[in-house]
Formats: sequence, C-alpha cells, structure tokens
Amino acid sequence: MTRMVILTEADLRRVIALDGDAVSCVEDAFHALATKAVAMPSILRLDIHEHRGEVDVKTAYVPGLDGFAIKISPGFFDNPKIGLPSTNGMMVLLSAKTGLVQALLLDNGYLTDVRTAAAGAVAAKHLSRPDASVAAIFGAGMQARLQLQALTLVRPIRKARIWARDAAKAEKLALDLAGALGIDVVATADRRIAVAGADIVITTTPSEKPILKAEWLEPGQHVTAMGSDAEHKNEIEPAALAQADLYVADRLAQTRRLGELHHAIEAGLVRPDAEFPELGQIVAGLRPGRTSASQITIADLTGTGIQDTAIATLAFARAGFAGAGTPFES
Repeated sequence: MTRMVILTEADLRRVIALDGDAVSCVEDAFHALATKAVAMPSILRLDIHEHRGEVDVKTAYVPGLDGFAIKISPGFFDNPKIGLPSTNGMMVLLSAKTGLVQALLLDNGYLTDVRTAAAGAVAAKHLSRPDASVAAIFGAGMQARLQLQALTLVRPIRKARIWARDAAKAEKLALDLAGALGIDVVATADRRIAVAGADIVITTTPSEKPILKAEWLEPGQHVTAMGSDAEHKNEIEPAALAQADLYVADRLAQTRRLGELHHAIEAGLVRPDAEFPELGQIVAGLRPGRTSASQITIADLTGTGIQDTAIATLAFARAGFAGAGTPFES
C-alpha cells in the first residue's frame, strides 16, 4: 500500500504566497542549477493551434532533494473570452529514491504563477539598479499583476505604468495594483511612453510580434522578458538583444531554442554559438551581473523545470507542517 497527499489550490494558497520566502526558494533553485549536477530535460510542448492552446511539461531533479516534480501546464489564450483563466495546470511530486508519488498538487497554475513571478524578482534583484523605482509592465493578466508585486519585494518601486492591448483591462489592473501595493500605478495606451524613464521593464504577454522596440531602451534600464516560452512567441525586438550591454538567460540551451535569443539568432544579429551568462551563474557569483548604473540589461526567462521542483518541494513541506491536504492510500 502506498500513501500520497492530494493538495488543492485552496490548500496550496494557505501554505504558499508570493513573498520573500518564495523569492528565496526560486533564487536557491537558480543557484543549484549553476552549481549542482541537476538533471533537467528539454521542455515537452504540445500545440493546439485551432484553440490558441499549448501544453508544456517540465521537470527537474536536484541532487540532495528527496523529491522531484513533473508539471503539466496548459495555456489557452482565448479562454478569457468565455470567462475562463488562460492558464491552468497541476504538478506531481515523486520520491527521488523510489519514484512513488508523494503528492498530487492540483494548483490550477497557482504555483507556476508564484514561481514565475519570483523568478522575475530574482532577475531584478541581480540585474537592475539597486535604486530602481519606476516600473513598466506590458500585459494586464495574472503575471503582470504578480510581476509588479514581486518587484516590490526586491526594489523600492514607487511608480508603475501598465500597457496592454485591452486598455480597459490595463486601467482596471492599474487601479487594483495602486490600491493593493500603495504606490502610484497608471495605465497608458502608448508603449513608448510606458518605457520612457522606467528603470525596469517587464513583458508578460503571449505576443508573437515584438511589442518592445530596441530604440526605446535607455541607459540604465533592465528588461525582463517573461512571455517568450515557445518558438513562435516574441516580445522584444531582436535588435535589443544585440545592443544590450548584458544579456542573461535562465537556461541558455533553452533560450537559444525558444526564447527571445532564438529570434535574435534567427535574424542573424547574434551568433548561434554565442556565449552568455545564465541567471544561476550570476546568483552563485560565478559570472558578473550588472557592473555599472548605465548598462542596459536583459533577462530572458523562459521558465525552467527546476523552479517547479523547488516550489513543489516547498509546498509539500509546508503542507506537512500545517496538516494541509487529503491523504490518499492505494
């Protein structure tokens, strides 16, 4: 007889929040990726074009951890039109010693939302100027909301601008975030105005054509691209990567294949074998990050399986302490 725990989204929300601990958890995961013999296969993705849908499967094993997670993460981007969230998902945590299922995490994408936002905070912590106080967010979905929230955990953000194709959604999000975070948040219909004078720019959309132009970038800015997690997605004009002072990948082999870097390579602006630092190497002190206040830095975050194993492991441990979840024996 084997025993596992079923954790619902409600259970997981009780034990995991987007806070300093979540950011530290993901930061430690990046550190491990650079310093340990992590086993992390390429992302498996299924595209369902007729419904603007995709399903990603990610996993990673970290030496020293008792378990590893396998995550199934659907994204169906027309869902909001019928009143459904665009992202969903679940994780399975298995024992690294026996392969038996330890927990089924029915998070509906919540843990992915948290770990993705935390990764944005880690990138900003290590690549943006310490005094960065003005943010520009492209997008008005859940990740746009959480990215700004996460930024406030690591930088003294006092102003933010929101741009989205749906102006009404941008206005509503700006109003919500201003109230929730107690800072000045405004919506703008002009992308260039959103970027002008911003210290940190974060793109959070599933766009297939660049929405951030290279000519808009200014000395001292940091850009984090969150949305380009598939070959056909492209938020940043490829020329921006070629002219940046520092480009950083979450996993270089991955961004060469499906990140913003992929498009710069395809455009002939970056050599296919060009070497760049990974975020984990900077976190671990193996490669330098920002070295001057005037540098333009870009983080290309496509999402890694180690982030999922890290957040699932934390959730499982906390659920155990809290007595959360429903035991199931088979």
